[in-house]
Amino acid sequence: MPLVAHNNLPTFERLREEGRIVLRDGDAHSQEIRGLHIGLLNMMPDAALQATERQFFRLVGESNPIAQFYVHPFTLPIFKRGEKAQQHIDAYYSTFEEIKAMGLDALIITGANVTQPRLPDEPFWEPLSEVFNWAHENVTSTLCSCLATHASLELHHNQPRRHLNKKRWGVYSHRVTDKLHPLVYGINTRFDVPHSRFNQIDRSQFEVAGLQILAESKEAGVQMAVSTDGFRTVYFQGHPEYDSISLLKEYKREVGLFSLAYNKGQVVEYPPFPANYFNKFSEAIFDEYQYRLIKAIDESREVPVFPEALVLEHIDNSWHDTAAAIMANWMGLVYQVTNVEVSLPFMDGIDPDDPLSLK
Repeated sequence: MPLVAHNNLPTFERLREEGRIVLRDGDAHSQEIRGLHIGLLNMMPDAALQATERQFFRLVGESNPIAQFYVHPFTLPIFKRGEKAQQHIDAYYSTFEEIKAMGLDALIITGANVTQPRLPDEPFWEPLSEVFNWAHENVTSTLCSCLATHASLELHHNQPRRHLNKKRWGVYSHRVTDKLHPLVYGINTRFDVPHSRFNQIDRSQFEVAGLQILAESKEAGVQMAVSTDGFRTVYFQGHPEYDSISLLKEYKREVGLFSLAYNKGQVVEYPPFPANYFNKFSEAIFDEYQYRLIKAIDESREVPVFPEALVLEHIDNSWHDTAAAIMANWMGLVYQVTNVEVSLPFMDGIDPDDPLSLK
């Protein structure tokens, strides 16, 4: 399912440069199959806004070549943006009102930064709840990523997330727990997923909510679950959309925050490595950098340049193929429900002619 560049969003050109197939809007009209319209509610902060776009656009664009994808990014006005990010949003993003008027076949909701201990106290809680409620009544399927999963569990199932003692981040091994569900059809029964979060919804909470768990990790918990009413809502706790260097960039940011705090005389812990991500060579490079950084600050000298260039060729991606396969399965199910009169075995009792019966 190739992406269709229906506007001048820079992400389309970036994906073309990567060798991805991105059709011009005029080229797309020559095909008879109706394209799928996918919404992307991007709630990420400014620094990650466009990277998150590319990551999800890339996964959608790699899906099974049955139809064409029109991906429509939008965000919530409640998020305060810098000038550059706001210009990007004003130029290329739809408003939620425009999304509702147009309609969607499927919706992806990203994570977001938080400022409050409880999600209902966040400024974005009410507008996000409005999006969730609209999607539940009007969209065939919604895919929730990370914080969006936590918000949905609390909003719809009264299951608040649990704060972890420390940040859970790294690349963790997962195992498929229900091999019969079509969302995990054809994928490896054991696969990796990156995680990066301070909070978690536990397995017991997914079970109390009546959700079907499809994949989980002994170390990182439930990664993938789905509502038992078909596939109206899909839940991810991790970040299978991440680029190979996403955790490297995050580690660099954490080290930068440490440097600022330590330079001010604050007693702070040096950030640990993301689990199962760096090899021994990379860890040795960064251990040396930690020593040089702290010594430079103690001696009031200029801090050394972060050595990311030295480790780039040592960063492996062990999750993208599985993420793309799951996304292809999801898009295939959305296409079948919205375009083809079929009876899906896992949707017994659901009218395939009425996608909104998936409640």
